[in-house]
Amino acid sequence: MLYNDKELAGLLSEVKTIAVIGAVDKPGRPVDRVGRYLIETGFRVIPVHPKRENVWGLQTYPSILDIPEKIDLVDLFRAAQFCPDHAEEILKLEELPKVFWMQSGIASPEARQILSEKPVTVIEDRCLMIEHQRLVS
Repeated sequence: MLYNDKELAGLLSEVKTIAVIGAVDKPGRPVDRVGRYLIETGFRVIPVHPKRENVWGLQTYPSILDIPEKIDLVDLFRAAQFCPDHAEEILKLEELPKVFWMQSGIASPEARQILSEKPVTVIEDRCLMIEHQRLVS
């Protein structure tokens, strides 16, 4: 895991495109607040949800594997039990994302292990919005 603020700030400054897995635009939900922040900050946000077609006014994909462009960071708003499956899923992408980010309260040793030999930085139990505000904004 990455705990060095300088390295994390550098990594976040390289991120342009973020896939948000578990995206929903229900006011009051953390994913809604974080997703809107990322959009307003200028990131290219791609919502991922198996049943929704439009979140935040953006085309929403049922799976990360359906996204037709390169993703820099995968932001997970899913329970820890689902994170290993998402880690396996990103290994099927043509180009791996730089970061696999599990939001506050989410940690998965299994997902971390799956990605341990890959050039993907795994972040657990941290809020992307808070870290971006603290280190980059």
